[in-house]
Amino acid sequence: MTKYVVLAATGQIGQLTAQRLLDHSDADLVLFGHNADKRLSKFAGDRVSLVDGDLKDTDALKKAFAGADAVFLALVTSPDIIQPLIKTLDDSGVKRFIAMSIPDVYKEVAGPFQAWYREHTGLVWKTNYVDTVNAIENSDLNYVILRTTWLYNDPTKTEVNVTKKGEPFKDAQISREAVAKFAADLLTGKQDYHHESLGIGEPNTEWTKPSFY
Repeated sequence: MTKYVVLAATGQIGQLTAQRLLDHSDADLVLFGHNADKRLSKFAGDRVSLVDGDLKDTDALKKAFAGADAVFLALVTSPDIIQPLIKTLDDSGVKRFIAMSIPDVYKEVAGPFQAWYREHTGLVWKTNYVDTVNAIENSDLNYVILRTTWLYNDPTKTEVNVTKKGEPFKDAQISREAVAKFAADLLTGKQDYHHESLGIGEPNTEWTKPSFY
């Protein structure tokens, strides 16, 4: 049986991804997070294992990764988390890894959105988020990095505009539901990207700022 692990599963995107996988695949799930037993009790069932743990807890991660086919990190993290996490994935024999990040690690945000984004997010290419992305890109994992623009909730908005590394990023917003669907589709193979850093946003949102600001 196929098994997927969702790390930081207690967050909104983690939970949305878990539900998407339960509804649209036959895979077993391991949902990993702080106080997972309590916070994710609604997911309890034959196909779901809940693992309480911290992303720096190697032993808990090894338990979660046992027999896993792919892992989704539903959280933007720092190098002190991602570097040992990559080693634990390697030690566990897991190659497929989907990880969230944010735009502008390559100084790629452009168009009308650029000024507002940098005013509200800062100069991302000068932060350690760059080191996190570099660590993933320099690993031997079959990775996809999701550089995700500003988030909001709307279950009716699940389409995704994809830009690749080296292309300008201009999308002002994306729903958490769209991110969850895209992540789930990467895990199941419905979306076929490998060794890629992708910018994801909502189509037709090349605006000066998100609609909810």
